Amino acid sequence: MKKAIITVVGKDTVGIIARVCTYLAEDSCNILDISQTITGGYFNMMMIVDYTASQRHFAEIRSDLSKLGAEIGVEIHVQREEIFEKMHRI
Repeated sequence: MKKAIITVVGKDTVGIIARVCTYLAEDSCNILDISQTITGGYFNMMMIVDYTASQRHFAEIRSDLSKLGAEIGVEIHVQREEIFEKMHRI
């Protein structure tokens, strides 16, 4: 299984979750876990996704989501799970 960690941060607006989830669904990425909060008008979401079935390379998914973030006014960062795990190991 190929997993990625996706974080989305920015000013809260209508449709952020819908746009990100639509992209993932259309690319055959499965959302394994999702957490989102809104604090003081700012949106924060973290997702763990399985992109094994995607026809796109990881770099392409990361680039597409970064562009989508710019379109909707949020920052979207995507990391492979193994890199995320190594970076956050104590």
